[in-house]
Amino acid sequence: MTDTNILATTFRIKDGIEVKNRFFKSAMSEQLGDKNHNPTKGLARLYKTWSEGGTGLLVTGNVMVDRNALGEPKNVVLDGESDLTSFKRWAEAAKSAGAQVWMQLNHPGKQIPRFLNKSPVAPSAVPLEAGLEAIFNEPKALTEDEILAIIKRFAESAKLAKESGFDGVQIHGAHGYLVSQFLSQRHNKRTDRWGGTLENRMLFVKEVYRAIRENVGDTFPIGIKLNSADYMKGGFTHEESMQVVKALEEEGIDLIEVSGGTYESPSMVGHKIKESTRKREAYFLEYAEEIRRIVKTPLVVTGGFRSGEAMEAALQSGATDMIGLARPLAVQPDLPNRILEDRLYRIEIKSPTTGLKMVDKMTMLDITWYETQLARMAKGKLTKPNQSAWTTVFQTLSGMGMHAFKQRRA
Repeated sequence: MTDTNILATTFRIKDGIEVKNRFFKSAMSEQLGDKNHNPTKGLARLYKTWSEGGTGLLVTGNVMVDRNALGEPKNVVLDGESDLTSFKRWAEAAKSAGAQVWMQLNHPGKQIPRFLNKSPVAPSAVPLEAGLEAIFNEPKALTEDEILAIIKRFAESAKLAKESGFDGVQIHGAHGYLVSQFLSQRHNKRTDRWGGTLENRMLFVKEVYRAIRENVGDTFPIGIKLNSADYMKGGFTHEESMQVVKALEEEGIDLIEVSGGTYESPSMVGHKIKESTRKREAYFLEYAEEIRRIVKTPLVVTGGFRSGEAMEAALQSGATDMIGLARPLAVQPDLPNRILEDRLYRIEIKSPTTGLKMVDKMTMLDITWYETQLARMAKGKLTKPNQSAWTTVFQTLSGMGMHAFKQRRA
């Protein structure tokens, strides 16, 4: 290690856009939208906490571009019906301690629980598999006009995000949501200009980027969260992802966050990750190293980081420019400050479990345990790293009622 902690150094994303350090808060499920899907005051308080905790760039949990296409019951939506005052309050709080805040924009496609929408849409009428057919309805294939309308929604939401004071936007192109569905041969069986060859399958994400760029101008940052692969037979491959990255760089994308997997094969939370990869902590660092050889676009690797040493090593390798953190920040919102004070600092996170697999699965404990931590911070309380799994189960049941028994995610 050198005397200067590289994690503390500033990073220039593009002309006029500089982040104060290398810590990047990746999107998480927050479930802190109100009944009209506007951000609550608690959501603003949560982001103020993260800003004060030292993170340089905060990316919001996914904000939906269509209020008729929600991925989860309490999603925030940004469109012409939204209360922009609440969004401005959110952005101001997030930037209060010198952080930048970017809004992640998303459309779930067919990953909509049937209790939220009985007629989801997707590139093709291909249902989710792996036992999820009973929870998520088979989607309707989008028409040309519907595709163009969704692209317009992304652009309109981005414009409103800029007007509300957000510093940039991120397109959610990973984890099996709509952009990811268009990219995957497994889910995209179209024979028109939106399907077939990879060049056709990547047209949707390129058009989304172009429409957003037209609405926000050249200086406003646009990033993307992209799968390194779907890790599913017949899905989006490693080689295809490399080609998409190159194409997006040519389009002018400003930042690429590397992730992987879908909710049918959740590699983003460590599923199917090699032991050699776990030792380096970062799940997708090897892929980022390959990307670095072909593009100069700033890169972020998210997933697996737990120690200051591993974070420094990843940056020193040149494979990534920023360190993406999600669940660690749900437990220790000031983790960046702690690591900057002690470069050997390490956070330990155990997977919550009641000991009963059925209960864990029914209440989606691997998600809801972290959501309860975010809810505590939203109320101005400290997190409870040792909170029991059963406490989370009871809080989930009392807070969501019968919705707690309904699968919210694939």
